[in-house]
Amino acid sequence: MTAIKESSTIQENKQAAFKECPVTYVMERIGGYWKPIILFHLLAGSKRYSELKKSIPTITEKMLIQHLKQLEADGLLIRESKPVVPPHVTYRLSESGMELRPVMYAMATWAVKDSEASGNAIYRSLGEFPSEETFAKM
Repeated sequence: MTAIKESSTIQENKQAAFKECPVTYVMERIGGYWKPIILFHLLAGSKRYSELKKSIPTITEKMLIQHLKQLEADGLLIRESKPVVPPHVTYRLSESGMELRPVMYAMATWAVKDSEASGNAIYRSLGEFPSEETFAKM
């Protein structure tokens, strides 16, 4: 991967936006195509790498590994490795990651409602994600 020139104007502008705009801050942390999907699947509880890969079959191994590392570095998930053979590694959301629950829930419910309203209803597969009533009690 190419090193980023820290003194470039683009980087200065990006850093200024990062410090001044809360949406830019959020998008820097959880933006992109795969990060929100990974976070959504981890809301149901801790998962092993293979479980995540199975629940997101269209993601490549490279992208899953890369985004898991980024989410861990950003403090949104915790990687737990048990010293056994073969290695047993699980991923779970950190406290900061769990605070994204209302954001992820809002995104998922909006997607279901908007897709139904547009006549292109998506398959409603929210899995173990809590209902609105359960969510309100959290």
